[in-house]
Amino acid sequence: MELRVLQYFLAVAREQSIIRAAESLHLSQPTLSTQIRHMEEELGKQLLIRGTKGSRKVTLTEEGMILRKRAEEILELVKKAEKEVTLANDIIIGDVYIGTGETDAVRILAKAAKSLQNTCPGIQYHISSGNSSYVKECLDKGLLDFGIVFGPVDLTKYNALKMPVKDTWGVLMRKDSPLAKKEAVSPEDLWDKPLIISQQEDKGGALTQWLKRRVSDLNIAATYNLIFNASLLVDEGLGYAICFDKIINTTGNSSLCFRPLAPKLEDEMSIIWKKYQMFSKPAEKFIAILQESLESQN
Repeated sequence: MELRVLQYFLAVAREQSIIRAAESLHLSQPTLSTQIRHMEEELGKQLLIRGTKGSRKVTLTEEGMILRKRAEEILELVKKAEKEVTLANDIIIGDVYIGTGETDAVRILAKAAKSLQNTCPGIQYHISSGNSSYVKECLDKGLLDFGIVFGPVDLTKYNALKMPVKDTWGVLMRKDSPLAKKEAVSPEDLWDKPLIISQQEDKGGALTQWLKRRVSDLNIAATYNLIFNASLLVDEGLGYAICFDKIINTTGNSSLCFRPLAPKLEDEMSIIWKKYQMFSKPAEKFIAILQESLESQN
């Protein structure tokens, strides 16, 4: 399967029309149709559902949706590889790809990047947000150079640098909430409250163990992937969001406040990368500076 044809397929998926895709690619409609049909024959699967004569819209089959996701990943990897290979040996220019959950520890990475900025201004940093499963999946596929993950690390698969900070769990709530009068929140305080929890914790984890209740026994009002979105739900009075400290600004005129859990619940975190990974020069320079910075703090 040629990369060129993958690009053709993605254009059709994007435009939802072979005619419009052909125009954007500067191809004739019969040529593009033939290329897509040959791809389907090669794979032995139908990728597109063609509209009737009255409708020119095309939709993806289930196999087509799978191919679209993989094609996007493949072309992104090719683009990344081309950049790394074509860079001059004596100039450090290029991209560093980092995946992380929402954590104040990103400041540590930011400080390392800032220290590189004067000597290596050509390095660009691309930050992707997601939970640990997302970060590890992207690392395994080669879409990320580094990732920040919480909890223990599989050292048979990844190299790791432990971060010198821990994230503290607590409850984000409105300042006029009854629990806002407390200095810390206990498990019993939350048993009857509408809770907003992370999608990862919705499947069970350290937090649900701390709560001493099964998820099915709790009043889960909503789940979130990004705490900023959850903070809007809290602000509108939907419930109490259980999250890490220092992510949402609760100072000044904010209507929200944060209270830590008691007994205290903290998560350790590490920055990880695949074992035996061949780094690009920007990634190699970045991890060296970061390691030097972390060692100086110990």
